Amino acid sequence: MGIETVRTTESDEASGRRREQRGWYFYDWACSVYSTSVLTVFLGPYLTSVAKKAADADGYVHPLGVPVRAGSFFAYSVSLSVIAAVVVMPLVGAAADRTGRKKPLLGAAAYVGAAATTAMFFLGGDRYLLGGALLIVANAAQSVAMMLYNSYLPQIAPPEERDAVSSRGWAFGYAAGSLVLVVNLVLYLAHDSFGVCESTAVRICLASAGLWWGGFTLIPLLRLRDRPAAVREEASAPGLRQLAATVRDMRRHPLTLSFLLAYLVYNDGIQTVISQASVYGSEELGLGQSTLIGAVLLVQLLAVAGALGMGRLARTYGAKRTILGSLAAWTLTLGAGYFLPAGAPVGFFLLAAAIGLVLGGSQALSRSLFSHLVPPGKEAEYFSAYEMSDRGMSWLGPLLFGITYQLTGSYRDAIVSLVAFFVIGFLLLARVPVRRAIGDAGNPVPERI
Repeated sequence: MGIETVRTTESDEASGRRREQRGWYFYDWACSVYSTSVLTVFLGPYLTSVAKKAADADGYVHPLGVPVRAGSFFAYSVSLSVIAAVVVMPLVGAAADRTGRKKPLLGAAAYVGAAATTAMFFLGGDRYLLGGALLIVANAAQSVAMMLYNSYLPQIAPPEERDAVSSRGWAFGYAAGSLVLVVNLVLYLAHDSFGVCESTAVRICLASAGLWWGGFTLIPLLRLRDRPAAVREEASAPGLRQLAATVRDMRRHPLTLSFLLAYLVYNDGIQTVISQASVYGSEELGLGQSTLIGAVLLVQLLAVAGALGMGRLARTYGAKRTILGSLAAWTLTLGAGYFLPAGAPVGFFLLAAAIGLVLGGSQALSRSLFSHLVPPGKEAEYFSAYEMSDRGMSWLGPLLFGITYQLTGSYRDAIVSLVAFFVIGFLLLARVPVRRAIGDAGNPVPERI
């Protein structure tokens, strides 16, 4: 009788864990449409065109009296969004760990971001300042929400399941991005048939991403559950002080900090490629919006297979080796992108295919690997630092991209400058002994890592 009771309890726990995992996947399904349709495809070229309408005769806009080349405004806005995130994320992460109330904080962040994205419908004419403000709010909110979402991973998946669970989450996100992007492509290409102009079609696509984000966020909010706080309640420090406190705590786990440094470097490059690729394609290569959407759709479709495929590779070769292989592929891809001829979409599609095959896996495996390095009870706090360079929230890459363009006037020079992030990130990650790092964090070491 006792054995049967234990088996029933274990079965109930496994069933509850799977239910939470399925709900967890759906937040990626909800918010990835923002990353795909808004940040990657539509907002960069559209906000750049809006800024150009407001520019002076020399091609400059003047937000708060500061002269900024119109072509750099989008990249600078992405960089500014991290300032808001740096202040807010550590504070929210520490509060979530102290109180155990991640779910209401996740919901609040998600709906702030969804509302800002929906409001992008009103981004018309020369309202570039409105566009920059909404981008900063949406990006910061998404970063906070993703930090809380990622911090659930070590709680809903045992060590041996995390690579697979993380990869499935990314695959869900890319599948949603592909589905909505197909609808967006139909609306954009056939906007005359729907009785709207091209600008209105773009603004509808932007706003629909916010509605999708808010609607599907209900599923994880219904299925995820809060856990009792693992640490005692204390007064929260201001955001920057809390970040400093988190970093000081990480100094007790130097190998975790070493992995995080490597991740922040190479993922800065990944996120900058994601956020600036459409600008590169439209401004430097002279490709039309329909070509850019098609290329991003190809990335989304291949990223589903890439995330699942690299998850399987990790079972054989380990997550660290698989990530290192993906960074080598990123370096070669960017190098090839520098030499793409203008006005030739075939090369851009080949580049998109290469990115798609490594994109999802490199991100999913980085997330699952980091989850092994987080001390128990510090999940949200540590993931706040992790998230600072995730999903378009990187700041140094867009800043370098924008400055390089500002100085040279060449998007080719700007895109090739990002190679440094992948080379340096590769070297830093190669030096991290991940098995020892997992043990030092107080977590069980998986058989294959």
